[in-house]
Amino acid sequence: MVQQHYDRYTAQDQLVWKVLFDRQTALLHKRACSAFGRGLAAVGFHRNAIPDFAEVNQRLQKATGWQLEPVQGMLGDADFFGLLAQRKFPATVWIRSMEQFDFIEEPDLFHGVFGHVPLLMDQAFADFLHFLGHVAAQHLTDAAALARLERLYGFTVQFGLVLEKDEARMYGAGLLSSSGEIHHCLGDVTRRAPFDLATVLHTPYSEARLQEQYFVLNSWDQLTESVAELAALLSTGWELQPVK
Repeated sequence: MVQQHYDRYTAQDQLVWKVLFDRQTALLHKRACSAFGRGLAAVGFHRNAIPDFAEVNQRLQKATGWQLEPVQGMLGDADFFGLLAQRKFPATVWIRSMEQFDFIEEPDLFHGVFGHVPLLMDQAFADFLHFLGHVAAQHLTDAAALARLERLYGFTVQFGLVLEKDEARMYGAGLLSSSGEIHHCLGDVTRRAPFDLATVLHTPYSEARLQEQYFVLNSWDQLTESVAELAALLSTGWELQPVK
């Protein structure tokens, strides 16, 4: 069982958190969705200290019934979606080094905590993620179904945008925690398409590179609707073509 040993974080670890926190909050001003700002304040994150998972879990549990599950690295589909179905979000306990400041191959603590936790303080979003985990947990031996569920997760939870006051605001953790992804998303040549489940399910997705396009929700209601629609398709034996 992995634990967060808070006393093992070095002064450099704390400095990495502080510099990343300052950079991302500045970049996200008027670019992040309102739920992120509310969640960031409610969960009590600040620039001066890496969050203590025990304290975060107290606030998360009270707000939406979720908690962080400390992990060492990336998990397989069964473990990952299984945790979501239990309202547990896997978060790595290590934080990137200064040498990895702008690019890391695997999600670190800053991505997992700064990027994901504020939205988990929002009940509607937290319930959507639980629903997604619950549906995925029923299809863990179906590779085609899992591939589509991963794409839905990727283009929403990781790299999604939502319309607020006629402006596309960021809510995906991969955007919220990455300056490079933010700048890429805002680029003139980057495609930002209206969210459509069928299109999302047939769009290649990878966290190993910058996204070729992003999807913009008309409203938060589309999140839960999309999971319900996909769950219905899967339950009727809908045949999926292999992912390319």
